[in-house]
Amino acid sequence: MKFSKETLLLYAVTDRSWVGRQTLYEQIEDALKGGITCLQLREKNLSEDEFVKEAVEVKELCHRYNVALIINDNVDVALISGADGVHVGIEDTPVGEIRKRAGQNFIIGATAKTVKQAKEAEEAGADYIGVGAVFPSPTKKNAIRITKEQLKEICSSVSVPAAAIGGIGLDNMDELSGGGMAGIAVVSAIFAAEDIQNTAALLKEKAKALIDK
Repeated sequence: MKFSKETLLLYAVTDRSWVGRQTLYEQIEDALKGGITCLQLREKNLSEDEFVKEAVEVKELCHRYNVALIINDNVDVALISGADGVHVGIEDTPVGEIRKRAGQNFIIGATAKTVKQAKEAEEAGADYIGVGAVFPSPTKKNAIRITKEQLKEICSSVSVPAAAIGGIGLDNMDELSGGGMAGIAVVSAIFAAEDIQNTAALLKEKAKALIDK
């Protein structure tokens, strides 16, 4: 799956906290129907075998909608499952090591909270940067917050595209106008929604308007 800055427009990150009425697979399919442009599969409590099995199933689903599948943190799962890429945090496997192991066609995303971290990730071979948390996040309560000015500074410091992440939803997205990001990454805004498909469509429409400003 080819990567471009448009891939980041509406970047959905899974969270099992809201599985119940629907399975995670059903939630993901609704998000894809709503127009997400990238999916990150995040699993903290599955065994590696279970994670790989799930990743293979979700990859096939994502590819039916021509959407890239990114695996959170676990490079082994990403490579074994044939996922399109991996996203790593500041304390995870270094981007340079992943690039050497996975090759040039593998998508690598890296979290950055400072200009220095963003530049280091780009130099090491990252395809995109995840920048945040821009708002208080229900999924990462201890996440370090950054201002819109810091978001803009980080985004403009690198040539690779960036996605803003952290507590973003329909009610506060406009506050990021002029932040310089190529898209937004959301978790609960999609997966905690009553109507995931419709909410994803609304988020995408609003994201387009925001990025175009």
